[in-house]
Amino acid sequence: MDAKINQLLSKLTRSERAQLQEMDSPFKIQQFLDSIPYSAEERNRTCIEVLREKQAHCLDGGLFAAAALWNIGYEPLIVDMQPEEGKDDDHVLAIFQEFNCWGAVAKSNYSGLRFREPVYATIRELVLSYFEDFFNIHREKTLRAYTLPIYLRKFDDWNWMTEESGINKIEQYLKHAE
Repeated sequence: MDAKINQLLSKLTRSERAQLQEMDSPFKIQQFLDSIPYSAEERNRTCIEVLREKQAHCLDGGLFAAAALWNIGYEPLIVDMQPEEGKDDDHVLAIFQEFNCWGAVAKSNYSGLRFREPVYATIRELVLSYFEDFFNIHREKTLRAYTLPIYLRKFDDWNWMTEESGINKIEQYLKHAE
């Protein structure tokens, strides 16, 4: 097991570790995210805080999902789906690959922007599967761009799984990512 995952696990209580270990598939990770309330707060939560406080928004839910996926053997990858400038919020997906096909786990207050089975041949196909459901409060479809997969290991020095400052740095990175 990777040292960074061990660092996360060492900071969890026994029951939190058990809860995370029960999430042994992408679908079970999604079920956990679906079971907790969506947080409209501006505050970013660490993976530990998502488990303890049982709430998340898009970014911290996506990062939690990436960490949980990493814990079960997937690479910690995210994609940021980006709206038309000034018309909506972006949306973070934790992505995973099975049999050369892509799927996603995500936290959203709208069910159409959550889980995708790994049936998409490319990241583009995966992202386009969200197009119809990616709209703002005026019912305008706003999805316009997305990032290439972002390998979260490059943020390990920021301790993105255990420190809010690490998540904040990822958020700043995403604001400038294309």
